Amino acid sequence: MKRIGIAASKISEGNILLYNIFVLVLSTLFSLLVFFLSGFSIFLAIYLIHALLTGFTTFDFYSNWGDILKSCMIALAVMMGLFNICAISVNLKFKL
Repeated sequence: MKRIGIAASKISEGNILLYNIFVLVLSTLFSLLVFFLSGFSIFLAIYLIHALLTGFTTFDFYSNWGDILKSCMIALAVMMGLFNICAISVNLKFKL
């Protein structure tokens, strides 16, 4: 989280308003990158579990596919949102 502040301070070159804008932009972009990479790995893991268990179980995976994936992605989005808020709150600076 501190590296976001370091990168934002190097980009903004001392301007506090630009620093805060770059903190918001960098933390949001990094959170989106992690969200998409983690979401793809969750999608791939669920699909591989389905492929492996198709012969062993009678669970109707295709009717429950959307619900399983939706609950996993909502949980991931909540976690990424919390981490993003923490990263922003640590790095924002206010001129006093």
